[in-house]
Amino acid sequence: MQTNSFLKIFTASALLGYMAFASINNVSAQKISDKKLSALKSELVQEIDKEQKRSQEMVDMVFSFGELGFQEEETSRYLTDILKENGFEIEYGISGVPTSWLAKWGSGKPVIAIGSDIDCIPKASQKPGVAYHAPLVEGAPGHGEGHNSGIPLNITAVLALKKIMEREKIVGTLVLWPGVAEEQLATKAYYVRDGYFKDVDACIFTHVANNLGVSYGDSGGNGMISVKFNFEGEAAHSGGAPWRGKSALDAVELMNVGWNYHRQHMEPTQRSHYVVTDGGDQPNVVPSKAAVWYYFREKTYPKIVQMYQDGIRIAEGAAKMTNTKMTYEVLGSAWPGHFNKAIAETMYENIKTVGLPQWSDQDQELAKAIQKELKVKEEGMNSELSPLGVPSATSSTMGGGSDDIADIAWNVPTVVLRYPANIPGLPGHHWANAIAMATPIAHKGVIAGAKAEALTLLDMLINPQIIEDAWTYFKDVQTKEIKYTPLISEKDKPAIYLNKKIMEEFRPQMKKYYYDPKKYATYLEQLGISYPTIREKQ
Repeated sequence: MQTNSFLKIFTASALLGYMAFASINNVSAQKISDKKLSALKSELVQEIDKEQKRSQEMVDMVFSFGELGFQEEETSRYLTDILKENGFEIEYGISGVPTSWLAKWGSGKPVIAIGSDIDCIPKASQKPGVAYHAPLVEGAPGHGEGHNSGIPLNITAVLALKKIMEREKIVGTLVLWPGVAEEQLATKAYYVRDGYFKDVDACIFTHVANNLGVSYGDSGGNGMISVKFNFEGEAAHSGGAPWRGKSALDAVELMNVGWNYHRQHMEPTQRSHYVVTDGGDQPNVVPSKAAVWYYFREKTYPKIVQMYQDGIRIAEGAAKMTNTKMTYEVLGSAWPGHFNKAIAETMYENIKTVGLPQWSDQDQELAKAIQKELKVKEEGMNSELSPLGVPSATSSTMGGGSDDIADIAWNVPTVVLRYPANIPGLPGHHWANAIAMATPIAHKGVIAGAKAEALTLLDMLINPQIIEDAWTYFKDVQTKEIKYTPLISEKDKPAIYLNKKIMEEFRPQMKKYYYDPKKYATYLEQLGISYPTIREKQ
C-alpha cells in the first residue's frame, strides 16, 4: 500500500470553504490540520482492515442467496439487519418495491447516498473457486454479475467511517440503498421520481470490476427503455378449425420480423434485443395470448424515445396484420451515463493511495485457468491500476450497455467506484463471472474498494469545497444543455412480479446451499472446495 498518499494537503481555501459551509448549515467549523487528516485516514484504513472477516462473511452470504431482481428477499433482510444493529434507521419498501430500502445514519449536511446493486443473473449458478462450469444447482440463478459484493463493500466502508465520525463529531448524513432489479433497469428511475434523492448532496455508487478505478463525463454506454408488448387474439383448434383462431404468437413473430428489417436503417449506437416471454401453451391450440420483451438502447434521450415509438408503431402493425389486440408496458429504463468530475478526481487520488490488492499465487492460478477455459488471453489478475477515466472522442459515437445509476447521476452529482473483485477477460452476465465472487479475489477486492470509498467519503465530509465543485460541474457542464426527462411516466409502476416464478422454482433447492458462517470460516470451506480447483490437464 502506498502510505505516502495519505499526506494529502488541505489548502487554506479549502478550510475557508469548510467554515463557510459550516456557517450556512449551523455546524461548528473544525480546523483539520494536515497531520490530523493524515492520521484519520490512516486510522480509517486500519479500521477497514479489522473488518475483513465481517466483510468476507457478507460477500459469501449474499453470494449464497443468489436472488433475481425484485425477489432479493433474503439479501435485503440480511443486509438491513446488519445496518439496523449498527444504529441505522431503515425505511423499507421504498417506491413500492418490497425488497428495496433506505438506511440512514448521522445528521445534517452533507447528505451522501451510497449505493450498489444486489440482484443476480438467470442460469448463472456456479461453484465458487472452480475454473470450469460447475453449477451448484443446475439451471438456477447465480451471481454472474458480481452484485453480491457491492453493498457489503459499502457497509464495510461506512461502519469504519462511522466510528471516526462519532468520536470526532463530524457532521453529515450517510444514506445506504440497494439497486434492486438492476438487470432489468427497473427501480432507480422510480427512486428519483418519488423524491428519495431530492435532498441528497452527492452519491457514490459501487460496481464490481477487475480493476480499481473511477471515471467522469460521458460513460460511453447507452440509455435504455424496457418494454413488454402483449398481444391478444382468439384460441381455436389448430388442426380442426385453425381459420377460427387469431394467433397472438403470429403477431409476436411479425413484430420481430418487422423490427429486424428496421435495424438496417438505425444508427451504429443503437442496440436492441428481445425475448419471447409467452409463445402460447401447446401447438394444438392457436395461442390467444403471447408477449415479447424488448430493450431499446441509444445514446440520447430523443433517440431512445424514437426507438420506443418505432417499436410501438411496428407492434401496432403486427396487431393489424393478425387482427389481434396489442398493449404494452414499461418494465424499466435508464438514461445514458454521465458522472461527476470533482468527485471522481478526489476519489482517484484515494485509489492511488490504496492501490491494487496483493494477489496470491492461488488467485492468479484461478484467473489464468478460467481465462484458458474461455480461450481468452491468459493474463491473470491485473497488476497495475487503470488510469482515471476521462471522456473521449468515441464516448459520443459508440454504443454499449446501460445502468440505471445514470438516472440518479442526472439528478445528483454521482460517481461509480469500480473495484477489483472479478477476473479480467470474462464475458459478463455469465456463469464464469460468478467463479471469483465468493473467493479471496472478491474478498480482497471488496476491502480495497471499501478503503477507496471510505477515504473519499471522509474527504467529502471534511472538505465542503469538493461537493461545491461537484455541483458547479453538474450545473455548468453536465446539465448546461441537457436536462433530465424521465423515460417512465407518473402512471408506470415497478414490475415487482418479475422473476417470481423462477425463484419459487429454485429457492427450495438453493436454500440447501445457504452459507452458515457460524459453522464455516468461508463459503469455500462449507462447500468443500479446494482453492483453486482447475482442470487436471491445465
